[in-house]
Amino acid sequence: MATATDSRVLEVLGRVFGYDAFRGDQADIIRQVCDGGDALVLMPTGGGKSLCYQIPSIVRPGTGVVVSPLIALMQDQVEALEQLGVRAAFLNSTQSPDERRAVEGALLAGELDLLYLAPERLPVAAGLLDRAEIALFAIDEAHCVAQWGHDFRPDYLQLGLLHERWPDVPRIALTATATSQTRVEIAERLGLTEAPMFVSSFDRPNIQYRIAPKQDAKAQLLRLITQEHPGEAGIVYCLSRNSVERTAEWLTAQGIAALPYHAGLDAATRATNQARFLREDGIVMTATIAFGMGIDKPDVRFVAHLDLPKSIEGYYQETGRAGRDGLPSTAWLAYGLQDVVQQRRMIEDGEGDAQRKRAQSMHLDAMLALCETITCRRQQLLRYFGQESEPCGNCDTCLEPPESWDGTVPAQKLLSTIVRLGQRRQSFGAGHIIDILRGKETPRMQQRGHDELSTFGIGTDLGDTEWRGIVRQMLAQRLLESVGEYGVLGLTDGSREVLRGERTVLLRREPERRAGAAGVSRRARTAPPELAGDGQDLFERLRTWRLATAKVQEVPAYVVFSNATLAAIAAAAPADRSALADVSGVGQAKLDRYGDEVLAIVSGDAPAAGPPPSARSASRPVTAPAREPAVSFEDVPPPADPFDFEPPPDEGY
Repeated sequence: MATATDSRVLEVLGRVFGYDAFRGDQADIIRQVCDGGDALVLMPTGGGKSLCYQIPSIVRPGTGVVVSPLIALMQDQVEALEQLGVRAAFLNSTQSPDERRAVEGALLAGELDLLYLAPERLPVAAGLLDRAEIALFAIDEAHCVAQWGHDFRPDYLQLGLLHERWPDVPRIALTATATSQTRVEIAERLGLTEAPMFVSSFDRPNIQYRIAPKQDAKAQLLRLITQEHPGEAGIVYCLSRNSVERTAEWLTAQGIAALPYHAGLDAATRATNQARFLREDGIVMTATIAFGMGIDKPDVRFVAHLDLPKSIEGYYQETGRAGRDGLPSTAWLAYGLQDVVQQRRMIEDGEGDAQRKRAQSMHLDAMLALCETITCRRQQLLRYFGQESEPCGNCDTCLEPPESWDGTVPAQKLLSTIVRLGQRRQSFGAGHIIDILRGKETPRMQQRGHDELSTFGIGTDLGDTEWRGIVRQMLAQRLLESVGEYGVLGLTDGSREVLRGERTVLLRREPERRAGAAGVSRRARTAPPELAGDGQDLFERLRTWRLATAKVQEVPAYVVFSNATLAAIAAAAPADRSALADVSGVGQAKLDRYGDEVLAIVSGDAPAAGPPPSARSASRPVTAPAREPAVSFEDVPPPADPFDFEPPPDEGY
C-alpha cells in the first residue's frame, strides 16, 4: 500500500531527476531511510547509489549530510545538483572564510537539502551540525573503513561515533565494492550490524574485461587507444608517479591528449588536470590510484592498467569508472612477470605486521588467479564478491578461449635448474635461468660455468616468451617464489611436489604476438547503435550544443545532460515541452533552463552552438563558491603504497 512518503518520493524522482521508475533496490533503500531507518548499500559504480541518499535528503525535514573523501570533487557534485534545482553546498578548505560563513548560515536557516563534508573534518563541524536539523548521514565510499581493504582511510574509523552523537538521525553507508568479509567489517565499524544490507548485482555487462601478456606495454596501449577508442576519454593506471609522468609524456608525443595525475603534483596542477578531464572530451588521464574515486564522468570509454593491481577489489573499483553511461567500454590490463615479482617484493618489504602481509598476499593471489584463468573472467570476478553467473560472452577468455596444457615437464626442467644453481650456492633471476634452459652461449654463462650444467639447453623447444609465461604462472600458483631485491627465484613446498612428480602443473598457453593486433574488443560507440541516420545527426548536434553550454557555465558536459538522455531526446525527437518532459533524465529544472534551446535544435530552427556568453549567471549562489586549487584527502593513496604516500594536508573543513 502506497503511503504519503511513497507518493512524495515518486514526485521528487520525476520532477527533480526526470525518471519515472526506480532501478533494482533503490525504492526499498529510499523507503527504509525516509522512514528513519539505517541501511548498508552495496551497488556497482553507475548503479544509482547517489539517488539513495539524495532523494531522502530532499524528502525528509532538514539537511542530508554526505560524508565523502572527495574534497576535490565536491564542487562538481554540488554543481550537478544545482542543475537539478537541488539546494546543495560543501564545506572545505577551498573556500574563503566569507564563503564558509555563507554556507553555515544557509545550513542553520534550513536552506540546504544536502551538505558535503570530508570525514577528517567532521569533528571540526560537529558543533555546527548540533545546531542544525539533520535529515540523514550518508557515508559514501564506505569500504574506506575496512582496515584490510584496498582503500583504507583512517579517518573513516571515527564515523562509528555518528550514531552516539546523533542517535535519532538515520545513516546510510554506500560502497561499490566489498567482499562478504569486508561487508561484515563495514557493518561492525560503523555500528550498522542491525541495519538491513542491500546487495545489488556487481555485474557491469557493458564492460569488456581483457588481460593481455605484457610484451610492449606502451605499444599495446597505443593500439588500444588509436584503434579502438580514438578521441575518447579514458584512464590509464600506473603503479608509480614516475611511470605516470613518462606515460603521459609518451602518449602526448604520439598525438594523444594525455594528462598526469598523482599525489606528488602540486594541488593547482592536480585540480587543473582533473577539471580538464571532467570538462573536455577525449582526455586520457594517466594516474596512480590517487585518482578516480567518485569520478562521475559517465563517458569514460576505457580504463587501462599498465601495472598489476594489488587486489581484485581495487581492480573492480578502478575498472568500474568506465562506461557509467551503460555504453560498451573496455577494461584492459597488461600483465607480466616483473609485475608478479614487484608486487611480491612490495608486500615482503612493506610496512605492517604478519597479519597485514598475509591479507595483502591473499588479495594478490586472487588477482593473479583472475589474470591466469582459462575460464570466463567475469564469472571469476563476480564469484570473488559472492555472486554466481553464467559465462558472459564479453571478455577475452569467452571471445577467444585460451588453451591449457600440461606444463609439468617444463616446470620440472626449470625447478631442476634452480636446484642445481642452489647446489653451487648461487641464485639468479628468471632471465638468466631461461638463458640456461635455452642454451644461450654468453660470456656471463661461460664465466660462471653454467654452460656445463646438466640442464643447459634442455628447454630449446620453447621460446623466451613461453618460458617467461611459465615462470609467471608458476609464481602465480606459488610453485616458485621471488626472493630479495633482485627477484631471485627460489623453491616452495609446491615446487618440491612438482619435482617429485606428485603434482601436475596445468598452464595457460601464451598467445602468439600479432603485430598491430587490436584485440577482441567491440568498437565502443558514443551513441546507442539504434540511433542511425537522422537520429545520429541530431544526437551529435545536441552534443555540440551541450559542450558549448557547459563551457559557458564552467561545468562538465555530463552535468547538463548525460549521453543517455541526449540519445533518448534524439530518438524521441520531441516537438514540444510536454513531450520533452517525458524523456528520461529531463527534470523540471532542466526543462525550464534548457527546454526551449533543445526543442529549437530538435526542430532544426537553431544552431547547436549553445548560449552566448551573456547567458552566464551574473552571480553564483553561496552554495557554489568560485573554484580554487583543491588540496584533498582523496589525493593521498592508502598508507600501504610506498610509491605515493604523503600525509594528508591540514584542512579547515
